[in-house]
Amino acid sequence: MSGIRCVVGIWIALACLSCARAQERGEGFTRLFTEDGAPEGWTVRAWNDLGQIAGEGTAWTVKDGVLRPGEVRGTWLVSEQEFGDFVLEFEIKLTEVGNSGVALRAPLQGDPAFAALEMQVADLRYNRQAKEHELTGALYRALAPMKQVYKPTEWNTFHIELQGSRLKATLNGEAIQEVDLSTLDQPTKRHDGSDAPPVKDRPARGHIGFQHLSRNNEPVLIRNVRLKELK
Repeated sequence: MSGIRCVVGIWIALACLSCARAQERGEGFTRLFTEDGAPEGWTVRAWNDLGQIAGEGTAWTVKDGVLRPGEVRGTWLVSEQEFGDFVLEFEIKLTEVGNSGVALRAPLQGDPAFAALEMQVADLRYNRQAKEHELTGALYRALAPMKQVYKPTEWNTFHIELQGSRLKATLNGEAIQEVDLSTLDQPTKRHDGSDAPPVKDRPARGHIGFQHLSRNNEPVLIRNVRLKELK
């Protein structure tokens, strides 16, 4: 019996170790931007229209696990692949006058802030007249975050989950969004004052993107990006 117990004990220990390693790997998640150089499977596009390929000096690159934009301000790094329901995690750091965001379910045309969803990353030092729905954690100009927990000039950790019409997001471990997108039925204003479609009418599937719009072309730094598709 002691031999059987020993074998069972070893089996349990190995099973626990396997579970622990699986948790460390983050089962179901794919790590993005793990190799140095230009990211494969992504294209660089104009900040206000994903239908336009960006020009020279705009290439985003990865070095030592950190993704950063090119020499020219005003771009999106956009996935070639489309996604519908997913979990996206990443860390981001900006300067005092940084401006970034993440595009969710974006078509390859128009401004993601108004053609899809853009979760904003910027504080009042970038725009001292910004409203709450234009600050970090907001669905840009559509819905303010529940609280403001952004840490300027530090690494900030986002967790964004989209499943059907439900969106949940945390920033630095605190809930900032939990909303049924189908309830957001009011038009939002574009920068020229015209009406953009309500969030409820925006695509349920599209591309993911990261934005660089910092003043003085100051860096946007992104790392530890992980993606898990949901079924």
